[in-house]
Amino acid sequence: MKTSHVTALSMVLLVGAALGFGIARWTGDGHSPVAAAPARKILYWHDPMKPDVKFDKPGKSPYMNMDLLPVYADDGQQGPAVRMNGQVAQDLGIRLGKVERGTLKSHLATVGSVSFDEELLEVVQARVDGYVERLHVKTALAHVKRGQPLVEVVAPAWRAAQEEYLGLMDSQSPRGTEIRAAARERLRVLGMSEESIRRLETERKSNVSTTIYAPTDGVVTELGVREGATFAAGAPLFRINSLHRVWAIAQIPEVQLSGATAGSSVTVSSAAWPGVAFKGRVVAILPDVDLATRTIPVRVEIDNPERQLVPGMFVSVSFAEPTSASTLLVPSEAIIATGRRTAVVKVRAGGFDVVDVKVGTESEGVSEILAGLEEGDSIVLSGQFLIDSEASLRATTSRLDGEPEAPRQP
Repeated sequence: MKTSHVTALSMVLLVGAALGFGIARWTGDGHSPVAAAPARKILYWHDPMKPDVKFDKPGKSPYMNMDLLPVYADDGQQGPAVRMNGQVAQDLGIRLGKVERGTLKSHLATVGSVSFDEELLEVVQARVDGYVERLHVKTALAHVKRGQPLVEVVAPAWRAAQEEYLGLMDSQSPRGTEIRAAARERLRVLGMSEESIRRLETERKSNVSTTIYAPTDGVVTELGVREGATFAAGAPLFRINSLHRVWAIAQIPEVQLSGATAGSSVTVSSAAWPGVAFKGRVVAILPDVDLATRTIPVRVEIDNPERQLVPGMFVSVSFAEPTSASTLLVPSEAIIATGRRTAVVKVRAGGFDVVDVKVGTESEGVSEILAGLEEGDSIVLSGQFLIDSEASLRATTSRLDGEPEAPRQP
């Protein structure tokens, strides 16, 4: 009897040892659910389209008829800021792109208006008192040539200076020669032209009236006298502007001012002369911002040998594209600009992160990234505002629940 009990007890122990050995092998080979990563703690379920509403169990959303997504306790400590499966991303119409390295093609084109080149302005001024005997150019905006007679004037001071010079013409003494040269110079100082002085020397006869000639080719922009009118010393008689070179005042948006630099080449076209390209260059960026349009005037100097461009014409101004170094580029639609910060939604395994970036110049739908991203990064091109709102709301909810806020990715 005792032997049978011992035998039964030995069999029980043997079976228990074998069972324990088998369980140990099964739990140690990595196939047991216990050996897998511990289950993540689910705080609640929510609808990504209504993230402020929490549900205590999974199921269908009563708002969008889509599967509720779990929110885990460790979301704020590891993984992406916003988790989203592929089906949800597809339903939301999220498109992706990549950060690429390349050269930003900047093209700056604007409009402007033609004006006179003020550096070519010539003023014909009276240096003595007198009156107009005959006016050769009687209308403003008349074209004149260099050396063309403008007006004949009578001035007592000129008549007296002529008689003095004629009285010294035959002087041969060294002193007389010096005085004669001084008398001739006085005629020039009083405003007599060199041609009038030479005629006086040839004819040896003083003239009651003196002719004033155009000092340059151009247009009479101001006519200050009429026939029979008197004038005082210092009065402007004519203002003449040349047209062989003109200015175009181009209005450039403030944000694109870096595309226009002093000395850069410019191509100008006008609807009045289709197919004709005028060459010019930037000579000055004027310090005068238009508060209404936020534009800055830029002065462009244009060669106009055929006098085709005239003041008041509207022109299209195209600035030469500056060469730029290779840089990181993203589609401009990926940029989230709130005024306080600029961000991009970056793709991570299992979801998305909102990263702050530093943006450079923008041209033709492409923006330059100075900091915050690396070449090859995947980014969100559409739907990024929804993801950013979700990340901000999750951070706010975590703070209200006393949970640590997930650090924003650099």
